Amino acid sequence: MASKGGRYRGSVKDYPNFDASKDAEALYQAMKGWGSDKETILDLVTTRSNQQRMQVIQAYKSLYGKDLIGDLKYELTGKFERLIVGLMRPPAYFDAKEIKDAIDGVGTDEKCLIEILASRDNQQIHALVAAYKDAYGRDLETDVIKDTSGHFKKMLVVLLQGTREEDDIVSEELVAQDAQELFEAGEVKWGTDEAQFIYILGSRSKTHLQLVFDEYEKIAGKTIEESIKGELSGDFEKLMLAVVKCIRSIRDYFAVRLNKAMKGLGTADNTLIRIMVSRSEIDMMDIRESFRTQFEKSLYSMIKNDTSGDYKLALLNLCGGDDDAAGEFFPEAAQAAMQKWELSATTAARIELKGTIQPAADFNADNDGKALRKAMKGFGTDEDTIIDILTKRTNNQRQEIRKAFKSHFGRDLMADLKSELGGTLARLILGLMMTPAQFDAKQINKAIVGAGTDEKVLIEILATRNNQEIQTINEAYQEAYNKSLEDAISSDTSGHFKRILVSLASANRDESGEDLEKAVEDAKVIASVLEISDSVSDDSTSSETRFMTILCTRSYPHLRRVFQEFIKQTNHDVEHTIKKEMSGDVKDAFVAIVRSVKNKPAFFAERLYKAMKGVGTDERALTRILVSRSEIDLYNIRKEFKNEYEKSLHHCLESETSGDFRKALLAICGGDD
Repeated sequence: MASKGGRYRGSVKDYPNFDASKDAEALYQAMKGWGSDKETILDLVTTRSNQQRMQVIQAYKSLYGKDLIGDLKYELTGKFERLIVGLMRPPAYFDAKEIKDAIDGVGTDEKCLIEILASRDNQQIHALVAAYKDAYGRDLETDVIKDTSGHFKKMLVVLLQGTREEDDIVSEELVAQDAQELFEAGEVKWGTDEAQFIYILGSRSKTHLQLVFDEYEKIAGKTIEESIKGELSGDFEKLMLAVVKCIRSIRDYFAVRLNKAMKGLGTADNTLIRIMVSRSEIDMMDIRESFRTQFEKSLYSMIKNDTSGDYKLALLNLCGGDDDAAGEFFPEAAQAAMQKWELSATTAARIELKGTIQPAADFNADNDGKALRKAMKGFGTDEDTIIDILTKRTNNQRQEIRKAFKSHFGRDLMADLKSELGGTLARLILGLMMTPAQFDAKQINKAIVGAGTDEKVLIEILATRNNQEIQTINEAYQEAYNKSLEDAISSDTSGHFKRILVSLASANRDESGEDLEKAVEDAKVIASVLEISDSVSDDSTSSETRFMTILCTRSYPHLRRVFQEFIKQTNHDVEHTIKKEMSGDVKDAFVAIVRSVKNKPAFFAERLYKAMKGVGTDERALTRILVSRSEIDLYNIRKEFKNEYEKSLHHCLESETSGDFRKALLAICGGDD
């Protein structure tokens, strides 16, 4: 049983007035006859501790001469069966079964091996090794060696020894020595001394390593995680990162694993089951708290929305409660939200925004114009040459090429490209040939005209552009469509949403720094409108107008301060509260503004991820974002994408697109992280 300050931190406890024979009889009756009473089974199994379940298995055998696990397997199916049967095994035997499944058959589930072996303590490892031998008559270390290779195998074998130091007494001298040796093994050395990483991370105590990580950051100027990502690769990199994360915080590690198991399309049910079963009597309460802190939603609510049927009900019982029920943050969640805004302010001040397209060296507009003419002249089109030239020139250089093309051939390059290319490639290449303002104006016009309005595009563009960009979009829109942008928006939208967009399109955002006194007052207004303040204004219309004015016209540095003050005043995070209290396009617009203020590259990384996840790909979104951000911050977007989704933007584009469109996108992306 896990404790925090002496308190039990599991979600499943010993059932009061427990009677193994009565439970065995109830389960027998639930499985007797035609069909089975799954509700009785899940209610009983998920509310007994593991020790009590073992007693029920024995009582069932004594009363009916039958194997309870065998009967449950026969009566139940699918994910529900896997979950219930998992609960009926002792923890060490459950881990042993998970590892056997991970290494048996075609392929190896490396993620399962990593999760279990990186997170278990010495006692749990020893019990696991013994259980594996008892259940399958095989040596676990031998099986792991057969099924893995290289440094990944070596580290797994080290972890299987269960010999991590457990002494909390730390030598400052040894801490400094280990930090220096890790630094020299990675950042300093030509190549990487993996053996040093394996020895130190595989054997030192948690307390010692936590101090080593702090010391390492002072020496290297980067975190140990950043160095591992830069120096190691593949499954070995993933294993070492998991070890570091578990050393830092087991509960945070499992919270992140649960979130990844459920976010996006589909659910990684094996991971979900494994964690919910294995942590239910150890630290599920801590994991719930970490989940709520990191992801601003409860684990309970995510399980409820992402699963179904008896399987869902059983998981919710194991979860043990909904931390969103009171609508309040944990104090730790408010603190974490505050830290995120402080990090946002620090990062914004020091980070260098970088595009992926730089001015071409030895640029010659005449030569490029001639090459493009040749690529389009005669029978067929040389798409490779077009892609190679136009994705490796800046927008200013492309405009020079366009002029040179007109001078030499008396032809409009845009018209020729439009005639020679088609589909997604044509949209992408023509987008590159427009000025940024013309491109944005065209995207907005397409979002407005025709049947229906694409509100997401309007929000994406207007919520993320600075004053200068908005002003040039206004000019380009007027020139292209003989209509002001404000009139176009007003004719196609309504209500509060229209007012938000018109305000953003006015390019009136303050560009000065923060004003602490005003930030405190602004935070009070936001709290009043979102109805979580005791001082609600009598004039709700006036407050709503001020709320919109704050989000649409205050500077980014000022808004970061406002959102920190909001947390101090309300113990809530502004984004979470907007999502909870608002709806529809208004909610989406305000959330986009908040996310843009917090981390604009991360906002676009999420938009790109959503454009490619699930069935089908939103090619228009890919084109819009890669074209518009290619000379601003696409490099930063790539880094945020890799950090958040553990795969590179290049890899996803390569997997989700095809043909010349893919070639052009990958060229703009500018590299594989």
